[in-house]
Amino acid sequence: MLKEFKDFVMRGNILDLAVAVIIGGAFGKIIASLVNDIIMPLIGVLMGGIDFKEQQSIIGEAVITWGIFLQTIVDFLIVAFVIFLIVKAANKMKKPAPAAEPISKDCPHCFTTISIKATRCPNCTSELK
Repeated sequence: MLKEFKDFVMRGNILDLAVAVIIGGAFGKIIASLVNDIIMPLIGVLMGGIDFKEQQSIIGEAVITWGIFLQTIVDFLIVAFVIFLIVKAANKMKKPAPAAEPISKDCPHCFTTISIKATRCPNCTSELK
C-alpha cells in the first residue's frame, strides 16, 4: 500500500497540482492585500472617506458586515480575471494538432472507399487519376 501511495504522489499531475495550490494560495494573499490595503481605501477616499472594513448593518441582533463582503467580491473578481488571462494565454500558446494525412478516398465511379494510393478501384476496376 505504501508503494501505491508513493506511485500516486509521484505522478506528474499530482505534483503539478500541489505546486499550483501552493502558488495559488500565495497569489490569493497578494490579491487580498492589494484589495484590502490599496484598492478599497482608494475607492473609499473617492467616495468621501468611507472605510469599507467598518461598513455594516444591524438587523435585530445580527451584524451584517457588507463592507468586508464587498471587498471579498472585488478580491474574487481580480483573481478570476487574472486566471482568465492566464488560461487565454496558455490556450494561445498551444500548437494546433497537425492535420492527419488521409489514408483513403472514394472511387469517383462506384463511390467505394479505397486506399489513397490506389490507381485502380478494386471494386469496379476503373482507372483513377
